[in-house]
Amino acid sequence: MKAVLLSKENSYPEYTDFDIEEHYKSKEKIKITASALNHRDLWIVKGQYAGIKYPIILGSDGMGIYKGRRVIINPGQHWGQDEKVQSKNFRILGLPDHGTMADYVYTDEQFIYDVPSHLSDIEAAALPLGGLTAYRAMFVRGKAQKGEKILISGIGGGVALFALQFAKAAGMEIYVTSSSNEKIEKAKSLGAKGGVNYKSEDWAKQLIDISGGIDLILDSAAGEGFKNYFKIINPGGRIVIYGGTRGKIKDLIPQIIFWKQLSILGSTMGSDKDFREMLKFVEEHKIHPVIDSVYKIEDQKEAFQKMESGEQFGKIVLINPES
Repeated sequence: MKAVLLSKENSYPEYTDFDIEEHYKSKEKIKITASALNHRDLWIVKGQYAGIKYPIILGSDGMGIYKGRRVIINPGQHWGQDEKVQSKNFRILGLPDHGTMADYVYTDEQFIYDVPSHLSDIEAAALPLGGLTAYRAMFVRGKAQKGEKILISGIGGGVALFALQFAKAAGMEIYVTSSSNEKIEKAKSLGAKGGVNYKSEDWAKQLIDISGGIDLILDSAAGEGFKNYFKIINPGGRIVIYGGTRGKIKDLIPQIIFWKQLSILGSTMGSDKDFREMLKFVEEHKIHPVIDSVYKIEDQKEAFQKMESGEQFGKIVLINPES
């Protein structure tokens, strides 16, 4: 079959012929019509991810046909019985197991779900990883409530945009940060009440001025700017971290954390229950993933370059031949 195959570090994957290992063929076979990129795929390409092996078919997101049904795959597999935390057997589709950027993907039947009926193939392919991550971070870990004020950092990425859409559906007051004023304006058009450019020296003050304080923060960056959240967040607030693109957190003042009764929470992907509930939420509220751009799968290099540029607003999708 044809697949987007990564064979070495710091090199773009190639769209090439690949004979998948025999043990995969005992699993359920899904004909892929479309797949989508995540930053995870880019970090794997750059060698900045744990447990990388070669060769590997990339892709955690995908939509396909299985027994005549339109299906998507839960990319977070073997979570385990404890809803609080993933088991030692937890693994993500697209590393260590071969992923969705191929003619076919092989997985266990328990991870196969029907596509929400209102979604196109391209939209369905964009949903799984980002939708799952946003849902757990916001509702399971962050305990988001109607009427609360939420701050979503780094708007434009897939998870952040799902969080914005989920927050709007849940009746929250939404604020965002970005290094791009254009992305902030796009976020407002999707339902955000306001936003600030984190490149401004006084961005935290600006955010306090427009919001009056934030109840829940969803953050994918960490790094030097994280300490500013403690100026922004209301007493009893929650900060959920689901990524760390800007590195280590420095200069935390414990007195602020305990005096304001704050909770700092980590969140990774989600359980099978989280995935089912996310799909139900998307179906109920008729949420459509934000799509930045669509490429033919053989043009995957251009798709990776688009993601690497950081200019995208929404998901980057690859479509397979005859899709």
